[in-house]
Amino acid sequence: MVFSTKIDLIFVRFTECTYDAQKSRYTIPKRKKAGINMGVSDKEYQQMTKKASPGSPVLKDCTKAFLVGGILCALGEAIFQLVQRAGLNEQNARLTVSVSLVFLAVVLTGFQVFDDIAKHAGAGTLVPITGFANSVVAPAIEFKAEGYVLGLGAKMFIIAGPVLTYGITAATVYGVIYWIMQMI
Repeated sequence: MVFSTKIDLIFVRFTECTYDAQKSRYTIPKRKKAGINMGVSDKEYQQMTKKASPGSPVLKDCTKAFLVGGILCALGEAIFQLVQRAGLNEQNARLTVSVSLVFLAVVLTGFQVFDDIAKHAGAGTLVPITGFANSVVAPAIEFKAEGYVLGLGAKMFIIAGPVLTYGITAATVYGVIYWIMQMI
């Protein structure tokens, strides 16, 4: 038998399959249940899983998320007040807040501190702009070893890409609708 690729060879070697010459393909025998049978019924397995899985302290998690999210917002407000007192107008002060919070999230992600904070704070760190910055930087750092183009460049927006795509598309559609409504 001639194998066209190494994958075919691995497939035939490690599975219980047969080659059907008439149909020119491999067939895998059907099994009643997939996986390994350890002598445990489905009901017993569900009970074991429920026992092994710890319950989530919802009130504690919500409190942490609220506090950390509040601290981030208070930090943003403090930066806003500081730069506005330094003489920036409101629009530039708001821009400075966004850039500062993104920069802070990028630095904390780079030093692998942001993920530790997010483990405890949950959505408190993910909802503000800091979570968005982390979702762009973390994959970029993780895949940097694969190269600047195929690693960093291709994987940078793996998490944030859909958010950007739908956000930009929605903004464009709404902008066109608004423009049409202004023309009427």
